[in-house]
Amino acid sequence: MTRFKTLLLSFAGALISASLLATGAYAAEPELLLVIKNHRFEPAELKVPAGKRLKLVVHNQDSTAEEFESHDLNREKIVPAGGKVSIFIGPLKAGRYTFAGEYNEATAKGVVIAE
Repeated sequence: MTRFKTLLLSFAGALISASLLATGAYAAEPELLLVIKNHRFEPAELKVPAGKRLKLVVHNQDSTAEEFESHDLNREKIVPAGGKVSIFIGPLKAGRYTFAGEYNEATAKGVVIAE
């Protein structure tokens, strides 16, 4: 192998390594699962770390649609019957952030607690 090829391969390897390291800085957000069952959120209380961006996966196990709504989190999304949606939240300051199911507000209630 010529010296030029060796240098070229070394440079390519360094670029790939740098790319992988840079990608690690943008790793996927931690995921939390929130289930809608019998027109209730389970769990009704989610504890999350303050200052972190999170992916909330909402799985509706009911036979009717529900709308995840939170004025505190500034999020609103319809979750079809039997479907899943992803909702990104944060980074949040320490505190309590309420949410509810708009179609079943009497039973579908919950809170995100950032600590």
